[in-house]
Amino acid sequence: MIATIYQHFQKAYKITTDSRKVEQDAVFFALKGENFDANDFALQVAEAGVASLVVADRKELPQHERILIVDDSLKTLQNLAAYHRQQSRATVLAITGTNGKTTTKELVSAVMAKKYRIIHTQGNLNNHIGVPLTLLTIKPETEIAVVEMGASHPGEIDFLCKIADPDYGLITNVGKAHLEGFGSFEGVIKTKTELYRHIKSHGKAVFVNQGNPLLWEQSEGQNRISYGRHCAADAPVAPGQCNPYLSVVWRKHLIQTHLVGSYNFENVAAAIGVGQYFGVDENAIIEALEQYMPTNSRSQVIETTKNHIIMDAYNANPTSMRAALINFASICGGEHLLILGDMRELGTASEEEHRNILGLMKELGFKEALLVGSNFCAYNKNPDWMTFENVKELCQHLESKPISGKTILVKGSHSVQLEKVLPLL
Repeated sequence: MIATIYQHFQKAYKITTDSRKVEQDAVFFALKGENFDANDFALQVAEAGVASLVVADRKELPQHERILIVDDSLKTLQNLAAYHRQQSRATVLAITGTNGKTTTKELVSAVMAKKYRIIHTQGNLNNHIGVPLTLLTIKPETEIAVVEMGASHPGEIDFLCKIADPDYGLITNVGKAHLEGFGSFEGVIKTKTELYRHIKSHGKAVFVNQGNPLLWEQSEGQNRISYGRHCAADAPVAPGQCNPYLSVVWRKHLIQTHLVGSYNFENVAAAIGVGQYFGVDENAIIEALEQYMPTNSRSQVIETTKNHIIMDAYNANPTSMRAALINFASICGGEHLLILGDMRELGTASEEEHRNILGLMKELGFKEALLVGSNFCAYNKNPDWMTFENVKELCQHLESKPISGKTILVKGSHSVQLEKVLPLL
């Protein structure tokens, strides 16, 4: 059955799961989610005559020459991706980690594109659906595939590795995130390092930050390529200034990035390490890093007519929140204001971690803060820091009491939706 689907796929090397965006000769997979079932549109897509094949798993669909009924359309998609990966000559580099994996993936891709024909994960399509879809964008001419892998439960990285079978692996870091799903920090470590274990069992290599004791220990005994501020690393990189944009020093070159926050140093160093190993020209690596512009509320500096904003609200966990606060405290210019949202999916550690962040805010001397979410509302005891149950309440406050002349850090879990405050700042 996979061979049949693959023949259709090879007509255009196009896969879609959105019935509104079916291109000529694409293979349409009818997937089911919590709030949708694309099987509802399978016959409609087939009769439109655009798709080469419709793969569905609803047995009662009428017979149609363009519809192939399978037991599980998602599993079939994953099997097709694994089969395609094995047919491809592309080198696959998998990237995972608690923080920075998307930024690292973007930086690595920018560097590698200077020498190779590459494909890479779009956005954060890094789960059991996103990874197969990424692999299926590999074309015959693709030389490098940079694949981001995310996880919120044990075993997920191992599962994605079995589909992608990466040649190389890179873990950015391991921190406290998704504790609700992992159960503990030890669970996070075990899951993230599933990438190391897969690579080791296949005799391939991993890129490791030599300055990260945990990752250095976990990768011991493997074929590893090192990078980071450690002088003995294969690609030694030193941090430069960061006010607010990060600069790094590599091979006596000062590289000025558009990334805000010293916590992005490891991400930039990783991209240098990968590029150096794969023989990307020195000047091309520098150019790629200096030209890269962050997007999608990740370490963005935004200047409005009223304020200077550091927007880092795509995600938040204790590790990234702490790093952002420490970095923000070091930034000069303007009166500092924090707009922070709850850190989600921390399970039983939620109270302790939110209290720790509130304690750090006090330690760093922040006088003004607008805090959003039930956790901050419950645990904040500082009368100078205002709390709001949700972003709607915060927006109402900002409409009635506009803010100007501030340097503002906006950070919180994506589900808090802090991006909604931007038009009011």
